This record gives sequence, structure tokens and C-alpha cells, in this order.
Amino acid sequence: MQAEKIQKIVSGKSPEEALTFLAKEFYGKIVFSTSFGLEDQAITHIIFSNNLPIKIFTLETGRLFPETCSVWNSTREKYGKNIEAFYPNEQAVQKLVSAKGPNSFYESVENRLECCFIRKVEPLQRALKGNEIWVTGIRKEQSQHRQIKNSMEWDKKNNIVKFHPLFDWNFEEVKRFIKKNNIPYNSLHDKGFHSIGCQP
Repeated sequence: MQAEKIQKIVSGKSPEEALTFLAKEFYGKIVFSTSFGLEDQAITHIIFSNNLPIKIFTLETGRLFPETCSVWNSTREKYGKNIEAFYPNEQAVQKLVSAKGPNSFYESVENRLECCFIRKVEPLQRALKGNEIWVTGIRKEQSQHRQIKNSMEWDKKNNIVKFHPLFDWNFEEVKRFIKKNNIPYNSLHDKGFHSIGCQP
């Protein structure tokens, strides 16, 4: 199915209803990437609490916050389910750090892009390979600069349909959902962090 066709089918459905439909329609071909932010924790709750056959993975860049690792562990304990970790290529990281040091990304945009490619882009490509639907935690409020118009879009770069189940939710709705369902969340949000990535 094309992104537009799927969009029409899931339009008007709740995140839970839409994910349930997609999990059945694309069984074994749908994945969710989490970075353990509020939106991602809400989606993880929907997937795990409904036992949806959607594989959840994260990118273990080697530079995550301790708080992120803590909520990762708390999530495993609460739901009794595993989250698959994709690591960067060991030789590529070793070569980069040996040649340019551990903090080369501070020195130039080129170095930052190189580090991100090794630690995030390439592992993400491996994680998405063979799948047809990629679920993310993007919301409309966060998508202005990305020019995302709908909850469903075609990702030409990765050759996959991306679905954002919380696209129409605002930040307060996400926080209420987290509180109502007693979902583990990253304590960095209490310190003013709106999104969670690598610690540097």
C-alpha cells in the first residue's frame, strides 16, 4: 500500500487502533524506533500493553545519557519485554575515535555529520532493513521544520513508510497519558529537555 492509501485507512483512528491495524496488515514488517523520550514511551506502552507484534528497537550510540539507560531498564522491568539494541559498527567507531578523538563532532559540521552517520544513520539502516512500516514518535508541533503534513509519509531515503501515531497530540496530552498510565519516563524531561539524544 502507498502512504496515501494507508493514511486514508488509519485516518480518524486512535493511535492504539491504528497500530493494531498496521501490526496485523504488515505482520513481521513493522518496527518502532525509540529514543526513550515522552512520546516514544507512550507508544511503547501502547505496543507492549496490547501485545502488538511490533518490534521495538533503539540505537545504542555509545553516548547515551545515564538517565536514558535508566528509563530503558525501568521500561523492561515494567512490561517484561525486551527492546532490541542496534550498535554502531565497532571498527568504524574505533577508526573515527583513534583518528580524531572522542569529541571530534565539536570541531566542525563535517565531523558531526560523520559521527552521526557512524553512530546513528548506518545502524538505523540496518534496523529498518526488510521492513515496510517505521513507527516514530514525531508530533505535528515538532514537525514544522521537517515539512511533515500527515501522520503517514513516504521516506524516500530509507525506502519505507513512516507512521507517526501521536502526530495530532499536543505535549500536554502526551504528559497526561504518561501520568495516567504510570509509564516510566526520562527524568531529563523534568530538567527542561524536550527531546533526548546523545549526551554531548
